[in-house]
Amino acid sequence: MPGTMKVTVNGDARDLPEGETVRALVVRYNLKPEKVAVELNKRLLRSEKYDTQLKEGDEVEIVTFVGGG
Repeated sequence: MPGTMKVTVNGDARDLPEGETVRALVVRYNLKPEKVAVELNKRLLRSEKYDTQLKEGDEVEIVTFVGGG
């Protein structure tokens, strides 16, 4: 049975399953990966890198794009 790891998401500490990917984290928050920007440890993460596995202590910021008109 996999363990958990502590990851900070948008400033809040979260317990996530070990091996969780950025993409899975975005989906966990009911967001679409193509509609967000993600920073991993203060660096902008390109969408082709969303399969990157998170590690204990990582800091993730998820920013959603809001359409205007």
